[in-house]
Amino acid sequence: MFKKLIRIFKSVREYKKYAILTPLFMVGEALLECFLPFTMSILIDTIAKVSAPSDFFTFFEYTNPNFHFAINVSLFWVIIALVIMAILSLVCGIMGGIFTSKASVGMATNLRDDLYHKMQSFSFANIDKFSAASLVTRMTTDVTSVQNAFQMSIRIVFRAPLMMIFSAIMSFFSGGVMSLIFVSILPLVAFGLFLIIRSAMKIFTRLFHRYDALNESVEENVSGMRVVKSFNREAYEKEKFNASSNNLAKDFIKAEKIVALANPIMNTSIHLANILVIGIGASIIASTASLDGEGNIVYGSLSIGQLSSLLTYGLQILMALMMVSMIMVMISMSLEAAKRIDEVLNEEPTIKNPENPIYEVMDGSIDFNDVNFKYSETAEKNTLENINLHIKSGQFIGILGSTGSGKTSLVNLISRLYDISDGELLVGGKSVKEYDLKTLRDSVSVVLQKNVLFSGTIADNLRWGDLNASDDELLRACQIAQADEFIQTFPDKYQTKIEQGGSNVSGGQKQRLCIARALVKKPKILILDDSTSAVDTRTDSLIRKGLKEDIPETTKIVIAQRISSIEDADQIIIMDNGKIDAIGTHEELLKSNTIYQEVYYTQKKMGGENNAAKNAN
Repeated sequence: MFKKLIRIFKSVREYKKYAILTPLFMVGEALLECFLPFTMSILIDTIAKVSAPSDFFTFFEYTNPNFHFAINVSLFWVIIALVIMAILSLVCGIMGGIFTSKASVGMATNLRDDLYHKMQSFSFANIDKFSAASLVTRMTTDVTSVQNAFQMSIRIVFRAPLMMIFSAIMSFFSGGVMSLIFVSILPLVAFGLFLIIRSAMKIFTRLFHRYDALNESVEENVSGMRVVKSFNREAYEKEKFNASSNNLAKDFIKAEKIVALANPIMNTSIHLANILVIGIGASIIASTASLDGEGNIVYGSLSIGQLSSLLTYGLQILMALMMVSMIMVMISMSLEAAKRIDEVLNEEPTIKNPENPIYEVMDGSIDFNDVNFKYSETAEKNTLENINLHIKSGQFIGILGSTGSGKTSLVNLISRLYDISDGELLVGGKSVKEYDLKTLRDSVSVVLQKNVLFSGTIADNLRWGDLNASDDELLRACQIAQADEFIQTFPDKYQTKIEQGGSNVSGGQKQRLCIARALVKKPKILILDDSTSAVDTRTDSLIRKGLKEDIPETTKIVIAQRISSIEDADQIIIMDNGKIDAIGTHEELLKSNTIYQEVYYTQKKMGGENNAAKNAN
C-alpha cells in the first residue's frame, strides 16, 4: 500500500513546496496554541494576586469617574505577549489553509491528468479490463476522496498529534499529577474511537463499488435513451437507478450513524474530565492557598490560573484525539480509493512502441501468416485460429460471416488495437510490431461498428482525421462518402453544430460523416466495419464506387452483412467460427461455398419479397 501511495503522491510535483510549507505552519500554530493557555494562567494569577489599587498605574479610564481600570507593568507585558501569540497563531492557521488548498487541489489536478493520459495509452485489451463507469468513478469520486485525505493529512495529521503531545507536556507543567486525569481517560476514549472506525471502515469500503453501480446505471440510461423510450422502459430504468441510489444511501447512513457515536463519546469524556479537574483542583486550591502579611493570596501546589490552563489543555488533548480519529476514518476511506486509482496508474499498456520503430508504411499490403489470437491469455479457446491471408495494396476486400465469426477481431489486429497471440502480421511488408504506433494507426483508417461523433462542428469532426486538412480536402472526402449532399442542406453547412454523440443527425448521416472523417486521413488502408448498414443500397453503391475510383491505391476492407455491398470486391473472405472458411470472388464463392450461397439466396429471396410487396402497394 505504501508503494501505491508513493505513486499517487508523485502527482504533487510542482505543488511540493506548498505540501512542505503547510506542516511547518501547522507546527507553529500548534506550539502557539499550547503556549496561550500557559500565558493566560500567568495573567489570571497576576490579577488574582492584586490587593490594592495603589499597586497599579492607570491604563484606561472609563467615563464613570468613580471607576478606574488599572493594570501593573508585568500584567501589561503578559497581555502584549498573548496578543502577539494570538496574531501569530492566526497567521499560521491562515497560511496553512492557503498552502494546503493549493497543494491538495494541485495534486488532484495532476492526478486526474495522469489518469487521463494513462488511459489514452491503453490498448483495447486494457480498456476491456475496466468498465467505463468504473473509470469515471475513479477519475471523479475516488480522486476527490484522495484529495480530501491529502489535504487533511498535511494539515491535521501533523497538527493534531503535536497538539496532543504539547498539551500533555504543558498540562504536566501546569497541574503536575492533576494531568494524570487526562492520561487515564485518554486510552478509554482512544479504544472507543478505534472500535467506531473499525466498524465504519467495513461499510466505507463497499461504497466505492456502490458508486460504480450507480454511475453504470446513469451511463447506460443516458447513452441508450432512445432505446429506453422506444421500448417504454422508463419505469424500469427508474427502479434500477433507485435501487442503486438507495443501496448507496443505506450504506452511507449506516456508516454515518456509527461515526456519529464519536461525538457523544468525546463530549462525555470532556465533561467527565472537566468535572474531575474542577472538583479536585478546587479542593486543592481551597486547602493550600493562604494570605501573606500584606493580604495577598499565596497559592500552594495549584493556582486558579493553573487550574484554568489545565482545563484548556485537557480540552485540547481530547479534541486533538477527536481530530486524529476523524482523519483516520477519512484516510482509511481514501486508501480504498487510492488502491483503485493505482490500479489504473499501475496498469501497463499491453501494446507499446518498439525500441527502434519504423516511421513509414510503404504501402497497404497485408499478410497474415499462421495467425492465432485470443483476447485473454487465460482463455481456453482462440478467437481467431490459423489465419493465412494475403492482400495486395489497393485491393478491395469484402468480409462476410455470421455474428461472432471473428470479422471485427480480424481487422482490429491490422491497426494493432490488439496484438496477435501467435504467428506473424505484416503491413507494407513489415511486422506491425516494428512500427511506431502513431505511424501505423495514421496509415490505417478504421470506421467501427459504433460510429461516434463528438460535440463541435461538422468540420471539427472531420478534422479528427487530419487537423491541418483544408476545406477542399474536407469537401472531397465528404463527396466520396456521399455526405456533402445532406451537409449542403444545413443552414450552416460544414459549420453546423454536432451535438454530443451526434444525436442531431440520423444513423445514415452519422455513418457517412465517419467514413468521410476516415478518408481525410488519406490512409493506405481503409477498414469499414459494417459502416454502411444504415444507408440505402443506392448510397452504399455510390460510396463503393467513389472509393474505387478516387482512392485506387488505398487498400479497402469492407465488413458487411449485405452481399450487395461486397459482391464486386477483388476478394471476399468468408469467416466462420474464428477461421477463414473460403476466399474468392463473388462468382467463385457462389459456385463453391455453402455459407455464401445460403446468405446470397436468403437475401435474394427477401429482396424479391420486398419488391413484390412494393409492387402490390
